[in-house]
Amino acid sequence: MSALVELRNTHVTHRTRTGTPFTRNRIHALTAADLTLTPGETLGVVGESGCGKSTLAKVLVGVTRPTSGTVSFKGRDLWSMPAAERRATVGASTGMVFQDPSTALNRRLPVRRILRDPLDVHARGSRAGREERVRELMALVGLPRALGDALPGQLSGGQRQRVAIARALALDPDLVVADEPTSALDVSVRAQILNLLLDLRGRLGLALVFVSHDIQTVRRMSDRVITMYLGRIVEECPADQVTDRARHPYTRALFSATPGLLDPIDPIPLAGPVPSAIRPPSGCPFRTRCWRADDRCAAVMPDFSAASHTAHRYRCHHPVEEDQPTRDLVRQSLPREPP
Repeated sequence: MSALVELRNTHVTHRTRTGTPFTRNRIHALTAADLTLTPGETLGVVGESGCGKSTLAKVLVGVTRPTSGTVSFKGRDLWSMPAAERRATVGASTGMVFQDPSTALNRRLPVRRILRDPLDVHARGSRAGREERVRELMALVGLPRALGDALPGQLSGGQRQRVAIARALALDPDLVVADEPTSALDVSVRAQILNLLLDLRGRLGLALVFVSHDIQTVRRMSDRVITMYLGRIVEECPADQVTDRARHPYTRALFSATPGLLDPIDPIPLAGPVPSAIRPPSGCPFRTRCWRADDRCAAVMPDFSAASHTAHRYRCHHPVEEDQPTRDLVRQSLPREPP
């Protein structure tokens, strides 16, 4: 199947206000990202805060221009297109659902106007056709028609996020990127929104990128899961194998920290804070917190290695054995007492 979106050696760096007057420090937000997303696929993105998840999401929908590397959409380099063509292509073919619905929606516009706005900007259909499309979108996400004249401030958090999802779907996009879409919601409402996204994915055949700190939710929602650390993709794994067969120590540590009712375990401890994205460590960026690291990890960033499954790859000099129980890794990672 041909790729919908493809990233090749994509980097994003940002200048900061710190450093010398002649040389500003740079934040390495995304480093050497290689990624392919196919139509109808759901990709989960996990990692600690500051690992580059949101930067990756913005690159995928053309909001952030990469410092170097390529972003291809349906086989064409997005950033070599003329600006008007790029805006039309990205605007009509992608949608984005942001973390906080209270700030993502214009609080001065009623729901009907918010949903009609993408249709007006891209001149889709007649005026009557746009109004009918607004009614279709509200029904699609389970919003009563009576809320069409309500302002965002008059809605609950779950209703506002339903409006945001409906707006992302207004132009029948091929790709929807959901960046922490439930983190600002109550637990019961969060379940409703996740079930809605699952239902829409099945009904509409969307490609979905789901970014979240909720590890188990990502596993449930996704076909594939990628793990990011300090701006790098360090593992890509089928979602149904990521808990027990992940090869990168960091992925195992992340999933060990999620609570389990049937088979609870102690999390794998990671010593020390996440390193600075301004001055990342040499070699493998995870080595400063990894219990398996050695001098080779400090010298060379490992290339991707293939696991037994064709869709599974990882970057680690000392990977975890594929079927090694996480409990063994917990014991191995504990600091040894002096003799």
